[in-house]
Amino acid sequence: MGAFELIDPVPDLNAPYVLATLRPWIDVNNVGSLVLKELAGQFGAFELGQLRRPGRFYDFTRYRPTIDIEGAINEITVPNTTAHYARRQGQNDLVFLDLLEPHANADIYVDSVVRLLKALKTSKYVLLGSMYDVVPHTRPLLVSGYGMGEKALQDVRMAGAMPITYRGPSTFANLITKRAAESGIDAAVFIVSLPQYVVMEEDHLGKVRLMEVLNMLYNIPIDKEEFEKALRQRELITERLKASPEIADILSQLESTYDMRVKAMEKEGILQLGSDMEEIFWKTMEKNIGKA
Repeated sequence: MGAFELIDPVPDLNAPYVLATLRPWIDVNNVGSLVLKELAGQFGAFELGQLRRPGRFYDFTRYRPTIDIEGAINEITVPNTTAHYARRQGQNDLVFLDLLEPHANADIYVDSVVRLLKALKTSKYVLLGSMYDVVPHTRPLLVSGYGMGEKALQDVRMAGAMPITYRGPSTFANLITKRAAESGIDAAVFIVSLPQYVVMEEDHLGKVRLMEVLNMLYNIPIDKEEFEKALRQRELITERLKASPEIADILSQLESTYDMRVKAMEKEGILQLGSDMEEIFWKTMEKNIGKA
């Protein structure tokens, strides 16, 4: 199917929601990748397909293959765009699309992804990601987003996502969202804002924030353990920052800016934070600073 090689027969899915992430463009601290990995495990996802010839799209001196050697080469794993699916009883099925941004033939890549979405009779395409922002780790993480299509716009409003206004360099892969919407598929984008001073391999704070959005909109469960991991991670960041007094000064400014930003958005009625995330952050604060 286009540039994809799929399993045969292709499963007949129930108006699936396609949840996607785009590496590395909007996958800061691997948040989107963590979410897809969590969901694939939670729902026992099956392989659907991948690019037949990934070398048409990727420079393997930039996306390096990984190798397993024990006396001889046991396995070489080649970077690729992959798709997995999971069925849900009485609900929309799910497809997990792990998009790897192409270096070449981007037009063919986009056409193939959109063709796949249409062939699966996708009802919603949801792009999940993360970016650095001027936000503190001591406040609930903010989510920005936009929707194309009536139901996608409803999802964005229901999630309380901040509107995105941006003009500048981008990725060609954004055409997937645009062309999906033009094909009649409701398309939404949700980006969680991460503190610029926190760099880590697994950002559980960001992961839980996006999982909360998916829980609210698409009835996807969140394991309570994920909230506990997020809380422990926040406490670890706070502890490590004690050794950096210069960051402490900046943190105070970030908190003030955040509070003003949230207050302005609440006045406009376009921002709401999940109760679970609020509980995680506010119940451990030493002083009563109220709800964001």
